[in-house]
Amino acid sequence: MTTLTPSYQLYRLAAEQKSAEVTDWSARISWVLGLLVFVAFVYWLMRQGWKWRGSLQSGLPELPATPQGYADGETLLTLTGRYHASTTAGQWLDRIVAHGLGTRSRVELTLTAQGLDVVRPGAADFFVPAAALREARLDKALAGKVLPEGGLLVITWAHGGQMIDSGFRSDHAAEHQAWVDAVNHLAGTAGDHLTSTTTSTTEGTAR
Repeated sequence: MTTLTPSYQLYRLAAEQKSAEVTDWSARISWVLGLLVFVAFVYWLMRQGWKWRGSLQSGLPELPATPQGYADGETLLTLTGRYHASTTAGQWLDRIVAHGLGTRSRVELTLTAQGLDVVRPGAADFFVPAAALREARLDKALAGKVLPEGGLLVITWAHGGQMIDSGFRSDHAAEHQAWVDAVNHLAGTAGDHLTSTTTSTTEGTAR
């Protein structure tokens, strides 16, 4: 019977440990590659879902641009913060992605008697005429994003025969209530003016 010397036993033990380390690295690399493939697949599915939703919303007209001379009007309020998302009004999970409305971004809001100017660095700007404003409210959730109570300023507006909720969060959340009051006042004023104009036109036609 062959007796192994202590030095040989140590050499054999070191060789087995080295082999085990190589085996462990191989398993780790395979696991990491599998994880990357899975993440890429999930990302691809999300992209396809985004495109599919965009195709369903292709009937939404192009967003209005800021009218000429808008900057000459009296500024009622301004806000700097984040644009979170837009959804079908009353359906906080039904995200709208058409025309870049699904892209989160920084935002600068300016409110005048003409309407709401939405400037988004790195994303599509848009303008909401005063006549299209419907209401504003404080909320905490929109398009799957949940914030503390009252953490979102949600403005409802009409576009292309559709009612839209757009969510904003100011860098200074204390400003939200002033925006709710101002937008609701402007929406009510614009609505009264529109009703008055329609009534006058109808009466004139009747005569």
